[in-house]
Amino acid sequence: MTGLPNRPKDFNASHNEQDAVPNGVSDGVSGSVTNGQPADNIHNISTDVLIVGGGFGGMYGLYRCRKMGLQVKLFEAGSDFGGTWFWNRYPGARVDSETPYYSLSIPETYKNWHFTERFPGHQELRRYFKHIDKALGLSKDAYFNTVVVGAQFHTDTDEWHVRTDDGGLAKAKYLVLATGSSYKKHFPDFKNLDKFKGRLIHSALYPEEGIDVTGKRVGVIGSGATGVQIVQELAREDCKLTAFVRTPNLALPMVQRKLTKEEQDNAKSFYQAYFQAAKQCLSGFPYNPATKTFHEATPEERLEYWEELWQRGGFSFLISNYREFLTDKDVNREFYQFWANKVRARMKDPFKRDVLAPLNQGHWFGTKRPSLEQDYYEMIDRDNVTVVDLTATPIVEFTETGIKTADDKLHELDIVILATGYDSVTGSLLDIGLIDTDGVPLSDKWKNGTYTYLGLTISKMPNMFMVYSPQAPTSLSNGPPIIEMQIDWICAAIRKMKEEGIRYVDAKEEAADKWREDIQKMNAMTLYPETNSWYMGANIPGKPREQLIYLAGLDVYDRSTKEALKTWNGFDVVKK
Repeated sequence: MTGLPNRPKDFNASHNEQDAVPNGVSDGVSGSVTNGQPADNIHNISTDVLIVGGGFGGMYGLYRCRKMGLQVKLFEAGSDFGGTWFWNRYPGARVDSETPYYSLSIPETYKNWHFTERFPGHQELRRYFKHIDKALGLSKDAYFNTVVVGAQFHTDTDEWHVRTDDGGLAKAKYLVLATGSSYKKHFPDFKNLDKFKGRLIHSALYPEEGIDVTGKRVGVIGSGATGVQIVQELAREDCKLTAFVRTPNLALPMVQRKLTKEEQDNAKSFYQAYFQAAKQCLSGFPYNPATKTFHEATPEERLEYWEELWQRGGFSFLISNYREFLTDKDVNREFYQFWANKVRARMKDPFKRDVLAPLNQGHWFGTKRPSLEQDYYEMIDRDNVTVVDLTATPIVEFTETGIKTADDKLHELDIVILATGYDSVTGSLLDIGLIDTDGVPLSDKWKNGTYTYLGLTISKMPNMFMVYSPQAPTSLSNGPPIIEMQIDWICAAIRKMKEEGIRYVDAKEEAADKWREDIQKMNAMTLYPETNSWYMGANIPGKPREQLIYLAGLDVYDRSTKEALKTWNGFDVVKK
């Protein structure tokens, strides 16, 4: 993570980012911590590698760089490791990637660890990150509560100078940005938002201790993964819940289940094979694709196959589907009808059914990220839940007591939760003051579109590398496999530079142009451009509308990046 969450002045952090914690940075006064470094040491850092971000990418990067014998330090804005799971504590928050694939492949981190569920919740994930820290001893090289506000490479010294919000300056030969895709919070510009006198909170700043909603009128704005999970959870409470839905989430069955210690221990001898297989697949899950095309299968075979995928749960329904469903509108329509029939049968309220699973398809299936649900449709169908269709009756303004919609109805509320997402994929990178060697801020370089080379580097930012980044498989893949793949590439690049006596490498602008062009060409062959999604940058006003994700999958991406590294194809190389 890179900086404090952006928010209006009247928003209070629910888990104070500046509070000292047992394994966090000290306040620089007492000078004593169990792990972590005292904050005033930031002014004295000079290291081989500086990593920004303490999620999977930062932790794996710290581990791998150490194994290479490099000096490495890590900056994290939060007070502990965990990345997005340090911040996300809202009701029902859980990962939608299943175990063991949503975990690191390092044996020391899994040999004595056991998850309790197929899809772990946020509390368990934070315990897992603490376990990783303890197993690998990472905190001693980490600076928590450390917010990066500026970074630039100096060609005279071959160093990155990285500034922090407390005036600190760190110097490093290599800079690794593991800042994540879901960090910079999006606060919609609702009229009179500041006039609301109830409790207003962004889902990513939900209090760790929770909120007592008993007897309260609670509004949830947003129907992405976060909105689905919050509504699914709060609908069970003794409260009056109002779900403001603009675009229905085409949610898929999670098929959650408990895991035993014994079954995990029995499987661990196969974990390395599982993890390797995940990296050789399209999406970071070793799911088998359909053996036939849509048109080769009979209608009866399609229904039977879709039913099998439905019962498996997770993202099988997308990943193992007929491959044409993201390129052929007729296939996508039929796929949608199967989904709609399944969901509509679970709901009794005709209005809610037509808003959340309309017979007329609103957007192409798979072009927005679906959530995984356990009983979302049953919960939102309850009598204590009201659904507001924002397509028919948009939000006009906030008032002191609630939200007014276009039908002139005032929805009186005590609590409003903004499940309105993030400036995804690029937002965290644009938020830390990156400046290229010509003195041009990244925000200016990318004002008309995103340009990277290999989804790993940016032109005129030598020796800087990105993880879980724009124009890489990122959000269309399971996180840990692509993160490990990218970190391994970065480590291989650093090793190659050392072996060949290279001061720095810098991506060529023409290589970045070609990489972007290829991604947009792939995109044009799919249904993605026809949907406004955060994959396309369309959820943020004024953001360039473009495909931000590499679409060809992890296996093809891995081959492409390794091939470029062999000869430094696409890079300017400056030797000693």
